[in-house]
Amino acid sequence: TYLEEELTKARKKPSLRKDMYQKMIEVDPEAPTEEENAQRAVTKPRYMQWRETISSTATLGFRIEGIKVYPKEDGSVNRDFKKTKTKEQVTEAFREFTKGNHNILVCYRERLKDIRATLEISPFFKCHEVIGSSLLFIHDKKEQAKVWMIDFGKTTPLPEGQTLQHNVAWQEGNREDGYLSGLDNLIDILTDMSQGEALP
Repeated sequence: TYLEEELTKARKKPSLRKDMYQKMIEVDPEAPTEEENAQRAVTKPRYMQWRETISSTATLGFRIEGIKVYPKEDGSVNRDFKKTKTKEQVTEAFREFTKGNHNILVCYRERLKDIRATLEISPFFKCHEVIGSSLLFIHDKKEQAKVWMIDFGKTTPLPEGQTLQHNVAWQEGNREDGYLSGLDNLIDILTDMSQGEALP
C-alpha cells in the first residue's frame, strides 16, 4: 500500500504526524506507544505499517476501502472497514454488498480470473510495481457485474532487466507488491461464496 521510497524517505527525515496519530487513536486508542501518546504524534512509516496490520492487507493481501449500496438517498459510502481483517469478515462484507446473489458472485469471480490471466502474460505487469491500486466492483439489479483495475498513481517501473513475481512475500528491497497473492485470495473467497450461495 506504500512505495519503498516513501518508507526510506520517511526514515531518513522522520517527521511526527499529529494527523496520523489522530487517525490511529480513532481506530484503536490502545495502539500508540507511551512515547507516541506523550508526543501526540506518530511517524508516517509507523502509521503505514500499523494500518496494514489491523486490516486484511497483512493477512489477505488486500483490504476493503468502502462500499456504496443502492438505495442510499444521501449517496453515502460505508468506509467502516479499517478493522475488517479475517477472511470471514471480508466474506460477510461481500455478502452484504452482493446480497448473496449467486449470479453476481459468479460474474465477479470470473472477471477476476480474466484479470489474473491477463496479468500473468502482461509484460507491463511483470516489470512494474503496482502499489495502492484498487479494484472497483459494480453490479446492478439486472445482475450485470464488472470489476475494473483503477488507481495507478503509485505504479512505478522497475530498473531495466528486473521483474516481479507479484506473489511472493515483501521484504524490504525486493519491491514485491503481492498483487497476485491478494487477487488469488479474493478469487478464493468469491469461489467459496458462489459455491455456498448456490446451496438451498
